[in-house]
Amino acid sequence: MTDLARFRADATLTQHAVDLCQALLRIDTTNPPGNEREAADLCATELREGGLEPVILESAPGRANVVARLKATRDVGKRPLLLTAHLDVVGVDPEHWDHPPFGGVIADGCLWGRGAIDMKNMAAMSVAVLKRLAQERVPLDRDLIFAGVADEEAGCKHGSFWLADHHPELVRSEFALGEGGGFNMHLGNRNFFVVQVAEKGVCWVKARVRGEPGHGSLPRPDSSVHKLAAGIERLRRRGLSKRVTPVMRDFLAALAEGQPSAVKALLPRLLEPPVAEHLLRLLPDQSVARALGAMVANTASPTVVRAGSKTNVIPSLAEVDIDGRILPGTTTEEFLAELQHVLGPDFELEVTNAWNPMVTSPRESGFLDCIHEVMAEREPDAPLVPYLMPGFTDATAFTSIGARWYGFAPVKLPKGMRFADMFHGHNERIPVDGLRWGTETLTDLLVRFAGV
Repeated sequence: MTDLARFRADATLTQHAVDLCQALLRIDTTNPPGNEREAADLCATELREGGLEPVILESAPGRANVVARLKATRDVGKRPLLLTAHLDVVGVDPEHWDHPPFGGVIADGCLWGRGAIDMKNMAAMSVAVLKRLAQERVPLDRDLIFAGVADEEAGCKHGSFWLADHHPELVRSEFALGEGGGFNMHLGNRNFFVVQVAEKGVCWVKARVRGEPGHGSLPRPDSSVHKLAAGIERLRRRGLSKRVTPVMRDFLAALAEGQPSAVKALLPRLLEPPVAEHLLRLLPDQSVARALGAMVANTASPTVVRAGSKTNVIPSLAEVDIDGRILPGTTTEEFLAELQHVLGPDFELEVTNAWNPMVTSPRESGFLDCIHEVMAEREPDAPLVPYLMPGFTDATAFTSIGARWYGFAPVKLPKGMRFADMFHGHNERIPVDGLRWGTETLTDLLVRFAGV
């Protein structure tokens, strides 16, 4: 580790990160179809200008991944640190946006565009910082790798999983840094930053149910559509089981510190399944309630419904796609058994995609200690707390080849702006000052951890 005074991010570096993020936001990488090649080329061009030798690897036409390595100046046997960012984004409804979603507009102190938070900001910061470290010849005692990957928003098949399967030597590392944390949240008068040390597993299911077909003029109460609707309604009413995880216990304990006595007493009770549902309904901010609810329970969300092809024909088959997310400590088999019980015995379940939850020990890592040290210096009044990511990231792919993953893509949000509202939401944006702050924080972290 090195003295932070030796190299700090200056205004030129932070502005470069803003400019690069703006350029990336102007590239439409909506997935599907993805088409990440242009974004990967932009990252590669920037890195080459810094003297690095990036490689672009396509898992399918247009599905580009870019990888670059800034080599250590002194080999002391330390394994690399991997910086990751996915280059694809989810779709948009432009009519609901105040500014063009692929315009990269700067307005009201924010940079607007799909991917501003998820997660072209991390790609821009990582590329800008690595480029500058290379140009300044900052001494390092471990390699720093950047991987800008495709396809995270659709399951990682063409991105991180493909790299881990086909080019593990390019991205294998001791630690990996990516999305899932690094942002701040406000509770009462306190401000917290989170670092992701766990994330839920995935179980995507196609649930089918059959019934007697017939003419639409002769209703059938036992039709496949009625059965499907009844099963979905049972799932809405009953939900799936809640359970306690060590990460959530630590998270809620940290949030409770310094809160008014009533809040301090209630937060730990979110770990009590009979009480949690009632408490979540009472929260005035239901977006926060939904996020907390997903962090203390297995979930199953119906997303796509299919049945029939003609208005006057009652179909014999109806089906629904279900996005299942599984807490650490739950197996896929346990999740499927519970889902079957809730939907009913008439349903056939087909797993279309699945992987296990991810947990990184929050207490046994010099890298995590380093994140804490940097944050204590930069934000002494805002504790860094462990976080369970309800969604999925590229973590599973990179941990499968030996990395220890931490979700920490630093960004500072003003009070009243919630990360969850930006994530896949209309009017996604990032405060320009928050992006500059994130670039400074990432620079401090890399120099402290990998600097000689």
